[in-house]
Amino acid sequence: MKAAQPSELRMTTVGMRRLLLVAGGLVFIAGFQLSVLTEQTDRYFAWTIRPPLTAAFLGAGYWASCFLEFLAARQRLWARARIAVPAVLVFTTLTLAATLLHLSRFHFGSPEQTAEAAAWFWLVIYATVPPAMLALLFRQIRMPGRDPPREAPLPLWMRLALATQGTSMLALGAALLVAPETTAPLWPWFLTPLTGRAVGAWLLGIGVAAIHTLWENDLVRVQAALASYSVFGLLQLLALARYPADMDWNGARAWLYVLFLVSVLFVGFQGWRVARAKASG
Repeated sequence: MKAAQPSELRMTTVGMRRLLLVAGGLVFIAGFQLSVLTEQTDRYFAWTIRPPLTAAFLGAGYWASCFLEFLAARQRLWARARIAVPAVLVFTTLTLAATLLHLSRFHFGSPEQTAEAAAWFWLVIYATVPPAMLALLFRQIRMPGRDPPREAPLPLWMRLALATQGTSMLALGAALLVAPETTAPLWPWFLTPLTGRAVGAWLLGIGVAAIHTLWENDLVRVQAALASYSVFGLLQLLALARYPADMDWNGARAWLYVLFLVSVLFVGFQGWRVARAKASG
């Protein structure tokens, strides 16, 4: 089959690349608030998060998302940038829904000015990013051109691993979002209804990215997602190392969680390593 000429390929719009870049900067800030100021969310975040391991979990998600969005924003080909968009759109929309369900928990009217500012900033961001991304996505889909041929299909072991990880995250994330009080006992540390839904939104977003990676079935196209996936696994393991006392180590839940994170780190790193070699070769 004749290779597509550069002029025939669908390119990422300037608006989409700029939005991904801005979103990457915003999630970096949120990651700093939660990963560095982990135990001071009552002063520097949109709502107070306890225990600290929950804040560290959310912060790891934001910093991993920062990698995804910045790397995707650099991609001129839409086939290599779009891996970020459905996951970000799902996560931001669900986080907005969780916010609206628990507005009373947020620091609106707090005597701490930094906390109040963080709450309003949070609400504005999550009210504007999903519709802006959806509008840009509609415009992006209408752009002329086609995708380049797949260069490096995912190996079978990686497809099986991503299918297992993705469906597990989608199922647990949906349960936490819909029924956090009922599902929280399945989680290896304490979650409130709000933090349960926040964790659920992350699991659903990352689960969408894992299933999307299977659909793309090309290591080169999903290089940004694989890099982010490995960062997510690594940062979550570091969060556990910081706050091991917050975990309930009795029973299998905690150890299954650790094994899951190790598998995420392994799949992401191995895939990213091979994808990088293919892209540069």
